[in-house]
Amino acid sequence: MKIHALLAASCIAASICAQASNPLQPVELSDQELSQLRGRFVMPGHIVHFGVTMSSVWENASGQVLAGAVHMQASEGMFQPQFNVSTITRNGDHSAPPAGSGQIQGGEGLSSINGVAQSVRAAGDFNSASNNFVINVKRGGSAPNTANTGQQFANQIEATQAGNVQISASDGGFRIAINALGQGSSLQQLGGGGLQQHANIGGAGNMVRNLTALDVLLRDTPVPASSIGANLDHLRALRPAGY
Repeated sequence: MKIHALLAASCIAASICAQASNPLQPVELSDQELSQLRGRFVMPGHIVHFGVTMSSVWENASGQVLAGAVHMQASEGMFQPQFNVSTITRNGDHSAPPAGSGQIQGGEGLSSINGVAQSVRAAGDFNSASNNFVINVKRGGSAPNTANTGQQFANQIEATQAGNVQISASDGGFRIAINALGQGSSLQQLGGGGLQQHANIGGAGNMVRNLTALDVLLRDTPVPASSIGANLDHLRALRPAGY
């Protein structure tokens, strides 16, 4: 019996010594463990407002404009998210510019990229194009007014002599596609786990702007007094003796 007790005590002591030899020894995480990690989270009820705004604008050399926008708003107290769409077309003071002769080749694989995919391809002169994706996170305040101008979301096409703007639902999200006749095309699509922003320009003197913005408003909650007291107690324990 004494031998068994001595062996058990020896094993426990060896285990304690092994663990206490270097208690800060780093441990490498496996790929499976890393795949389960996530970034910072927000507790339920802390999000006051969440919105997505997607807009596309194409203006050619004659001042003709093709534009479309989608607004999604979800605020505290709303029964369901609100979707609105709007289009803007302007024929300008002159006739449509001559069709461009530039040829854009390739790019078929861009539509199969996961995450955020952005591209600008221009085969003409004096063009300007940009794809922007913005995330705005703010604290405090109240939810903005969700009464957006525009119509309730529905598949919609607006056509003019300069081209057409098509807004439609796609892959659980929505998309804005602009076909500028003789000048090129642009596409914005959000859904299916990714964001696509593309501009293909074959003419000259065009201006293309694609923008997607995510807005998050968090409730600015004060730190509880009990939490402040606990932090002060920890600081007192770290003070050198005599202070």
